[in-house]
Amino acid sequence: MPWSLRFLADMNLSPLTVVAWQQEGWDIVRVSALLPATAADVEILALARRQNRVVITQDLDFSALLALGGHTEPSLITLRLSKTDPAYVTESLRQILPPAVQALKEGSAITVGDRSLRIRRLPIR
Repeated sequence: MPWSLRFLADMNLSPLTVVAWQQEGWDIVRVSALLPATAADVEILALARRQNRVVITQDLDFSALLALGGHTEPSLITLRLSKTDPAYVTESLRQILPPAVQALKEGSAITVGDRSLRIRRLPIR
């Protein structure tokens, strides 16, 4: 398993991206496999915390919840990409992980753009 990170994909991440990562040996699961589709963001964060998983999402609410709560975990990857095509998203994630692994292990909120990577340590101030 690459870098021994575990991921929790929010509902807005394509199942195709999740399957592609699983086929590459990543420990990644979609929220829908563990919680009802109507689960609130706070429930998703709590699950990620309990299971020591990094949340991957396109939803900006997660960053706000982490900041407002002063949380140091779970780590978070927020995708702010111009395309939602699963192949593009999958490749974008592949590209950002090598430089982001240590920050994710230490507790960080990472924002991924088409040509940018912003890493903020948790708690967000």
